[in-house]
Amino acid sequence: MSDHYSGPNPPDPDSQPDAQPDRAPDAGSDVEPTQPITGVGWTSPSMPQQQQTPAPVTPTYQSAPSPIPAQQSPWGPPQQPGQPAYGVPVTAPTPLHRTDQPKGRVSGWIWPVVAVLALVLGLLGGFLGALGYDRMDDNSSTYDDGLGAVQTQDAAPLAADNGSVPAVAQALLPSTVQIIAAFDGEDEGATGSGFVLDREGHIVTNNHVVQSAAEDNGPIKVVDFEGVRHDATVVGRSPVYDLAILKIADAGDLEPAALGASTGLHVGDPVVAFGSPLGLSQTVTSGIVSALDRPVTTGDEDNVSSYINAVQTDAAINPGNSGGPLVNLAGEVVGVNSAIATTGGGGLGGGGSGNIGVGFAIPIEQVRTTADQILRSGEARYPVIGAQVRTGGADSVGALITEVNKDTPAEDAGLLKDDVVTEVDGKPVTDGIALIVAIRTHQPGDTIEFTVKRGGDEKAVQITLDGEVG
Repeated sequence: MSDHYSGPNPPDPDSQPDAQPDRAPDAGSDVEPTQPITGVGWTSPSMPQQQQTPAPVTPTYQSAPSPIPAQQSPWGPPQQPGQPAYGVPVTAPTPLHRTDQPKGRVSGWIWPVVAVLALVLGLLGGFLGALGYDRMDDNSSTYDDGLGAVQTQDAAPLAADNGSVPAVAQALLPSTVQIIAAFDGEDEGATGSGFVLDREGHIVTNNHVVQSAAEDNGPIKVVDFEGVRHDATVVGRSPVYDLAILKIADAGDLEPAALGASTGLHVGDPVVAFGSPLGLSQTVTSGIVSALDRPVTTGDEDNVSSYINAVQTDAAINPGNSGGPLVNLAGEVVGVNSAIATTGGGGLGGGGSGNIGVGFAIPIEQVRTTADQILRSGEARYPVIGAQVRTGGADSVGALITEVNKDTPAEDAGLLKDDVVTEVDGKPVTDGIALIVAIRTHQPGDTIEFTVKRGGDEKAVQITLDGEVG
């Protein structure tokens, strides 16, 4: 209704009613090896589709903006001209004319109304802003809370005393995937395995499965248990721990694998290995835990070596199993299959490089730590002391320090060249590889104790670990 009279004749001034109110209108190394490693070879069981030259008979180490559509106002359709936008009044009704106060003075009761309105609009804007931030963060590659920000599965799918391998297979196969990645310029030159980490579409695999594709910006495909192919991107990689986290955009109903603990394993416990050996997807093999805390290194002269404090198993693991889960009979992932022992012979995918009953998996505790770091920042960190150690030869009484770098934790702790480290935190160290693995089971900032022999004397040395990206 208009505030002004619009009838055909002017009204009688003495009978005119009161005026109506108007309306307002988002790799370094911890202990650097100084010699090539000799002895029984480990090969990372990824599967590049190319033949390599056979190795000598002597065992060697081998690497195993879219346009945004117009949005409908949450308050309904636009109002008619002269009405407040979105149905929210801007001011309270005020009379057309005032005679009880000087011209230009604003009524005192308007200010509380304006303040309340500003508060409401501010809260509404904050809510919508937070909602927009949450949506933006859901699509980002990193999370401030790392693993705590994604929906992982910690509850075991089966009873702890389950003795059925078929039950484990049925529980875990939907969480196991095949990785197909570019290798040396060939789009599908390497195959490996992985498992679903969370409902946001993150996939765990080995770094060596996707390293070539990541460095060359080549394509990576994730094939789920139904055979559907998903384009994948690399969120982050750790060559030092041989782990990588991938992301697929259309995870849909993929079920995350339950994460367990390797610390509860005993030698002789049954385990089941999942993956795509030799390109054969959805393959299951079983065996036992053969050994625990086995120091193992993978890599060769052309690749960054990774050092693993491994779970050893006799479950059949072959090229293509890399990155797949090693699972206990409760259906929990206790490790990531990463390497196999070889006695020489062909390279990856070639003769002599297959299963001989000695495979190695990265403990799930390290997987959790590295995945958390990558999800937080896109990078992984590992501990260093700033010294070099001999990794070749037949050491059996300790790790020989060959060099101590300036301004490093090793120098600060008083380590010297030719010192021999025999224990770390009371656990024996037999050689350089064992020392590196022992250090890398800790985190930057941790303080650990070395037992060191120098000449005929033995002393304890406290070292606070530094950290590097890798």
